[in-house]
This record gives sequence, structure tokens and C-alpha cells, in this order.
Amino acid sequence: MARQLAQLREISLADIAALDLPTLKIQTDEDVEIWRRSRSFQDYAIFLRRLNESVVGRDIPTSDSTSSEAIRSIITLLDSLDAWIDEVPPQVSPQRFGNLAFRTWGRRLEEESDALLAKLLPSAYAAVVPHVKPYLLTSFGSFGRMDYGTGHETSFALFLLCLTLTRFLHPVPEEERSIVLTVFPRYLRLCWRLQDVYKLEPAGSHGVWGLDDSSFLGYILGSGQLRDQTAIPVSAVLHPPLPDNNLYFMSIMRIHQVKHGPFHEHSSQLHSIATGVPNWGKVNSGLFKMYEAEVLRKRVVVQHIPLGGLLEWDSTVPTSIEATPNPTSTVDTSGTTRAPWASSSTPTPGGSVSSWYSNSLPALTARRHGSGPTQMRPPEVPPSKTTMGPPR
Repeated sequence: MARQLAQLREISLADIAALDLPTLKIQTDEDVEIWRRSRSFQDYAIFLRRLNESVVGRDIPTSDSTSSEAIRSIITLLDSLDAWIDEVPPQVSPQRFGNLAFRTWGRRLEEESDALLAKLLPSAYAAVVPHVKPYLLTSFGSFGRMDYGTGHETSFALFLLCLTLTRFLHPVPEEERSIVLTVFPRYLRLCWRLQDVYKLEPAGSHGVWGLDDSSFLGYILGSGQLRDQTAIPVSAVLHPPLPDNNLYFMSIMRIHQVKHGPFHEHSSQLHSIATGVPNWGKVNSGLFKMYEAEVLRKRVVVQHIPLGGLLEWDSTVPTSIEATPNPTSTVDTSGTTRAPWASSSTPTPGGSVSSWYSNSLPALTARRHGSGPTQMRPPEVPPSKTTMGPPR
């Protein structure tokens, strides 16, 4: 189903020299709310919504032969970073988490990032390099804490957003589709290898009650791929092995690689979604809401993300944008510009999975106590249209 989408603004290369460089801005919960009212938050919301819509009904391709030169250049950059892992082997260490060799890999990234970006971007984009460099450096984990989490994943998405705002990447369906189906799987595989080789600790893991120890966007975009079809039920994820043509399936198979035991015990949120949410459209819209509250509204996550410059910090979305008819954006009565996936009933951060799919999980409590069926079944009460993210 085609949907009207907001357009992503363009930042002229001629204007970039006058912009401040990004720095760490978020220190308090009030700062998080300032960011949520900013143009950069709205830009990111539009960007994610456009990426999601571009892949509905699409599989991850077996080759990237149709990708643009810009997409191929990003893949080359990620391939180079992957090759460094072979050149920086892990140290012999009794530590369970955090091999010190990761700091060596990180220092190399810090030292060579300017050269990597100069090779990636045309010479006309020289002024862009210092603006996107902080996001690249924070995309692969914390070199000090030796961990990786959803904040680092978000940094990489913001890196891609900056490249799109400056039109190195173009906000057209073909290129947006390549970002999701070519660049993002390559990024995930690189991060998974970094985690495995250097034994990175999950950053801010919620354990059994978290969606995933380190990733989130793969589930959103993967459910978007499956959103409008009915041949593959949500419960299909309970029957591995799963094909690698979908980001949600890839993420589930990654869990099976790193965790052992019954799926419903070590991944209860994902199991609850698989057994209680009736269709992929509900999964997709619910995950957008969950991402906003559990990642973008969590100070401990976003305080590590630099803001300013291309991702404006001290500006709010103009009235003209708020007032533009757009089925994917909402404005609440307080005047706060809200993300396109938000609804008036967005649960508070820290809510359980049932709060994101409030009427779609009628048997959740029984299942957590070991009773009830393990197969997907229709909800006992029809889902409320006011509790599931963006308008349909």
C-alpha cells in the first residue's frame, strides 16, 4: 500500500562551513525533550519512515550490482573496517567481556577516519567530513567501555542521515532501499564480528526482558519488509532456520548463534510478539513506538550521541512543517513536535512488551508462567487502532 511520505530536507554544501560542529549536548532528561522538539529529531524520524516504506515487500538482494556508486563506496568502507579485524587479532585474556585489542582497532579508526571519509566522499564534500566523523567513530561501540548497543547503532543511522541531508545519498526509493537492504546488513555483520572477536559487552542490556541485547533497527526494518504480506505469519520466527533475505530473520538467527536454551526464556519479548501479535503491520508500528521510548527517549542511550551542525540542536520544527498535511506525523496539544511513528498513547519508557501491543497479547501472562499454546493465535480482543503507532 503506497503511503504519502514527508520529504527530507536538503542542506546545501555551501552552507556547511557556517555550521557548528556536533558535540555532546544531552546531559539531563530535559535535554532529551529539547532534542525531541528539534529539527534533527524530525529529520531522523522522516528518514527512518522513508527507509521503512522503501523496503515493504522487498527481500535482501543476493548481490548489489544495481546499487549506486555512493552505496558501493560505503560498502567498501565497511569492508575495510572488517579487514582491520584480521590485522588486529584479539589478545590472550581471561576476561569474559572486552578484549583490549578492540581499543587498538578503535584507535586505528580514530587515526584513519579522516582519510577514510576523504576517500568515501567527493572533494566537494570536504566540509562535510568533520560533521559526519563523530557519528562514524561512535557507530561500532565504545572503545573505553568495550561495549556495543542500540546507541551505537543509532549513531550509524545518523551518519547515513547526514550523508542523505547533504545529498551524497539521495532520498529516492531506489537508494533508500539500498541503504536498508545492502548497507545495513553489511553494517550488522561487521558489528557482529566485532562483538564476537573482541567479546564486546552489551551496552545497557535489559537481559531477558529486552528486545535484543545490542540491536533494534533490524527488527523495525525487517518487519517493514514483511508488513503488507500475509503468507509468512509472525509466528514463523519460532521455527528456525530462517532465510537471510530479511533483516528481522537475520536478527533472530543472530540470537540463536549467541544464546542457548529455549527461545521464550532468553528472548521473551520477541517470543511474546511472535505468539501474540496478529500481523506484521502491528509488529512494525509497535516497534517504531518501542524504539522511540526505549532508545531515543532514554538519556543513558542518547547522551553519547553528538548533536549540532547538520543535526540541528537549538532549532524547533517550523510551523509550516508541523501544519503540512502528512499522515505520518503528529503534533500533540502541548505544541511538541512528535515523531512520525508516535501516537497519543505512546507508553512510557521501560514498559513491557504488552504495553506496545496492548490488546494484541491476551495470553501473555499465562505464557510467562508456562501455560498456554506456543503457536500464534488471534487476539481475544480486537487491537485498538489508537494504540499502535502511525496512522494506517
